Amino acid sequence: MTYIWHRVGRLHGTPHSIAGGFAAGVAVSFTPLVGSHFVLAALLAWMTRSNIVAGLLGTAVGNPWTFPFIWVWIYELGRGMGAGEAARAKPDALAIIVDLPGVMGRALLSFDVDWAYLDNLWAVLWPMIVGSIPTVVGVWLVTYLMLKPMVATYQVRRITRRRRKQEAARRATAALTVVEGGGSVNTMAADKGAVRKEING
Repeated sequence: MTYIWHRVGRLHGTPHSIAGGFAAGVAVSFTPLVGSHFVLAALLAWMTRSNIVAGLLGTAVGNPWTFPFIWVWIYELGRGMGAGEAARAKPDALAIIVDLPGVMGRALLSFDVDWAYLDNLWAVLWPMIVGSIPTVVGVWLVTYLMLKPMVATYQVRRITRRRRKQEAARRATAALTVVEGGGSVNTMAADKGAVRKEING
């Protein structure tokens, strides 16, 4: 995450643009549409007139270590908001999602669709979609409000460090010029002294 933060801080753009873009990437990570996070992040960043590259970097928040917690959160929130069949037994959401790659692989190899699994998948996916809507809004706002002043401070410090380096380089160049100039003057004085000695001699 430190590497990502430095990459975000070095992006060209205003604090609003960078913070809004990164917040877009973080926010879409809280949706169950894993394969489309890059597209959704770019679209949300474009809609908010933010930095699209920052949005793509923000999707790194969604990863194999965080997805289980995200999925459980949005699923439980969606169920709490009334999504899903109340009379139906609560499915094992995490197990169903983990089994998805295997089920898709078997369907492609055997051309046999497990309709019962898909029915259970929708029973999990719909509450997750519903729960992700308020989560995306809240995560975007929190991330944006926290990140904007941090990006502004980082940019000011970076500009200050760059100006100090430039000033130090100017001083070093000026000092070198003075030294070289002084050496030339001393050489000329020595040559004049040699000529006078020859004339007097």
